[in-house]
Amino acid sequence: MPTDAKYDEDLLAAYEAGRLKSVATKGELSKLRAAARATAIKDRRVNIRLSAGDLQDIQVRALEEGLPYQTLIASILHKYVTGRLEERQTTSAKQATVRRGGRGAKSAA
Repeated sequence: MPTDAKYDEDLLAAYEAGRLKSVATKGELSKLRAAARATAIKDRRVNIRLSAGDLQDIQVRALEEGLPYQTLIASILHKYVTGRLEERQTTSAKQATVRRGGRGAKSAA
């Protein structure tokens, strides 16, 4: 059995046995609850137009994540406006960087 699977099994067993305890302070929990409430409030409706291909890709990704595609879009927008959306380099971009010989360095032409 792979190490990750063993760790997951041990973690689940510890949780089910009640051996895990929160290390968060009351202040941290209060902040997290407030953030969760603010994130969950959906009091505005917007309509946007997307290309059919983009919408289909979003719906596929949402299925992979196990959530409705509207929820995925809202989550992405929320992460963007709060500065927590991180751009990932695609495999082809990584390969292009390697071919250029560095960490995103552009050739001086």
